[in-house]
Amino acid sequence: MPVCPLDFRYGRPEMKAIFDEENRIQRLLDVEAALALAHAKVGNIKRDHADIIKKTASTRYVTLARVQEVDAKINHEITALIRVLSEQCGESGKFVHVGATSNDILDTAAALQVKDAIGVLEKDLAEFRKVLARRAREDRDTIMVGRTHGQYALPITFGLKVGNYALEVHRHEQRLRECSARVLVGKMSGAVGAGAGFGPKAANIQRAVMEELCLGVEEGPTQIVARDRYVELMGVLCNIACSIEKFATEVRNLQRSEIAEVSEPFDENNQVGSSTMAHKKNPVTAENVCGLARIVRGFMTPSFESAILWHERDLTNSSAERFFVPHSFILVDDMLAKMTKLFSGLVVNKGQMERNLARAGSVIMAESVILALVGKGMGRQDAHELIRKCSMESQRACEDFKSYLMANKSVTSLLSEKEIDAALDPRAYLGTTGQTVDNILKIVA
Repeated sequence: MPVCPLDFRYGRPEMKAIFDEENRIQRLLDVEAALALAHAKVGNIKRDHADIIKKTASTRYVTLARVQEVDAKINHEITALIRVLSEQCGESGKFVHVGATSNDILDTAAALQVKDAIGVLEKDLAEFRKVLARRAREDRDTIMVGRTHGQYALPITFGLKVGNYALEVHRHEQRLRECSARVLVGKMSGAVGAGAGFGPKAANIQRAVMEELCLGVEEGPTQIVARDRYVELMGVLCNIACSIEKFATEVRNLQRSEIAEVSEPFDENNQVGSSTMAHKKNPVTAENVCGLARIVRGFMTPSFESAILWHERDLTNSSAERFFVPHSFILVDDMLAKMTKLFSGLVVNKGQMERNLARAGSVIMAESVILALVGKGMGRQDAHELIRKCSMESQRACEDFKSYLMANKSVTSLLSEKEIDAALDPRAYLGTTGQTVDNILKIVA
């Protein structure tokens, strides 16, 4: 009976297939095959034996059911795999797993799975970045009110907001690519990393195995690949999850009824927003990914803990990694796909953005007036205090900011009404916004 929501609710087939148990068995067999080929390459066994092991190292012959059957008897999954593979290889079976320890196989196979998973995420991030870049280009000049501390601040454009998101995703692509060289490594160096079981050609065997599998080499192995590598990988995945939740939270906030500047795509012909409130259009996708992002970040702690092992290794990391590695990849992939779809169909209400900008009032242009006064010779601090008082008074009285400026002789002695109007024009106070968006697009588009 399915219990984990990944079994029936979350995750996409391609990423799930990478961490499917049968695929994991195949990856373990791939490593055993590469080891046999390496032994043949250095002259330890005949090539014919290595070829038979490689041909037989497939779930066609070494079935998951048979491995599980043996494992149930001996309580050691790698030994079970070795026995089943050996019995299928006939005479060549005596050369299976020679010199290796379990984690030579487990950690190297895990690197193969992670390599495939990173490949999927690289495609996800690239697609999401392109969608965000398109949005930034389309809304380069779509003016809206910027907010800090949840309060009206200064005018910006929606293109700048989304362009910054695209740039953040671009950095995640770089982080994932940069960490891959440190994460995608395997080992073939025996029980405590000394390689003694492989004999004098141990280094050659390890190098040959990793070349066959297109992986890097763990330069300083113990019985395992060092887990600081996993910590770094999880840090990148959790960082991506943070960005996803940040973007989704902004959609949720801007979709609030009293703001209503953007909204998720909603199928009005079929989609149900609420079981009772028939008018509702809830930001369910954004809320969904926010929840999933928190699950991913929650896996950061066990990844840290799993790097702290006794001596050359213990087994405390194994059970935890079976959860946090596949779950994190599956959920991040799922979230990226959902966010790509969300932003592809995002409804941008430009009219409401302009109404909210007008509702904010001219008082949000206080900085512009300060700088206009400074340009006329008033000291910056004096200008700030003068305009601060005018803005506070106008907001307290719920009256137009301009009227308070026009009534203040310190202001009108330096600025004409035309100059005040110019300073209060939000479209004239976007600064380098457009140029910034253009520069971002040169990087991310």
